[in-house]
Amino acid sequence: MALYVAAPLVHVGGHPAVHLDVVNRHFFLFGATFNAQDFWIVLFLATALGFGLLLLTAWHGRAWCGWACPQTVFLEGLYRPIERWIDGTRARRLKRAGEPFTFANAARAVVKHALYVALSLLLSHVALSLFLSAADLSAMVREGPAKHPVPFTWSVVVTGALYFNFAWFREQLCVVLCPYGRLQSVLHDRDSIVIGYDVTRGEPRGPRRRLPVVSEQEPKSGDCIDCKKCVYACPTGIDIRNGLQMECVACAQCIDVCDDVMTRIARPQGLIRFASQNELDGKARRVWRPRLAIYLVLSVGTILALVLSLSGRTSFEANLVRPPGVPWVIEDGRVRNQLEIHLVNKNPGTAGFHVVASASIPADIRLGQERISLASFEGARIPVMVTFARTDAHPGVKLEVDITDDARGTTRRQWVRLVAPGI
Repeated sequence: MALYVAAPLVHVGGHPAVHLDVVNRHFFLFGATFNAQDFWIVLFLATALGFGLLLLTAWHGRAWCGWACPQTVFLEGLYRPIERWIDGTRARRLKRAGEPFTFANAARAVVKHALYVALSLLLSHVALSLFLSAADLSAMVREGPAKHPVPFTWSVVVTGALYFNFAWFREQLCVVLCPYGRLQSVLHDRDSIVIGYDVTRGEPRGPRRRLPVVSEQEPKSGDCIDCKKCVYACPTGIDIRNGLQMECVACAQCIDVCDDVMTRIARPQGLIRFASQNELDGKARRVWRPRLAIYLVLSVGTILALVLSLSGRTSFEANLVRPPGVPWVIEDGRVRNQLEIHLVNKNPGTAGFHVVASASIPADIRLGQERISLASFEGARIPVMVTFARTDAHPGVKLEVDITDDARGTTRRQWVRLVAPGI
């Protein structure tokens, strides 16, 4: 949550840490700058995250859902504390649900939902500032919705979606809409870490005293006293004692309340705990297994591809192309090729560039500009005219152009074959 709020406010390299300027197709991420032509890198980022999630799931179950998914993080970190502060514990809320309508209950509902709306409005403006920048959004808010109807409409839509999701829909998003939960039966095996109930230790369940008396008339019972606190604590309303279920998001709230009960009745904690299904059955757990190794190899491979693609980026784009028209012109026995350099500065600030051209045969090379200064994401087209003797022309003749970023010392080489009659 801190990263989400700070991303558009903290500046790195003269720009917000995260600024996705979709309109102009300029993207600033933690000091690095990207444009639309860099979108292919998203492929490696998406696959690295996907295979990483598969690896995490096979190793430690739904740890993502319970501890890192924004749906869980914002619900448990922001909205539920408001609910507990106003309406009390879950047990108290369930009790109030059956009570007749009163002014106090109505007042609590109004205050709670007013805070939900205010919080959703704040989060929606943070989301907009990722695309507009915090300074631009602040100016738009001061000028009013009439002058900026599109951002205002988006803020209303996002606010409504957040309020609907976190005030009512909640875990139904995980259970009904999220495809990840429905893939658990494929991604898990009996050695994946899940939240499970120790049947051997807990059954038969039933009420008991703090210090049980075991006799022939009173056979020994399990440690579960059937208080159902694990059910009340579960945000999706499942009974973890019935085994692993698709609705479990691994939030561990059932573990917390069960451990508290075990402490109160002087029994060991861990009746409900993180464990593999094999461990719960009293068997050994295999840490390394084929699917984990496959996911690890795929994750490392895609991460390396992502690192290589990022490290191979330069601070500018340069392409040597032929402009529309005839490919060559003959004048007095000499051949002229007209070319063009497309140069785009991808630095976060203004940068200077130096252009050097050479041919594989004696040639007169004229550059429109040998040195040029460009603002961030500014582009330029530099004409290049190459003239050479027709008798020197032969297959494989080429022109090479080196473009250097003066500040960073990065050089890119572009080349193109020269053309003439007969080649």
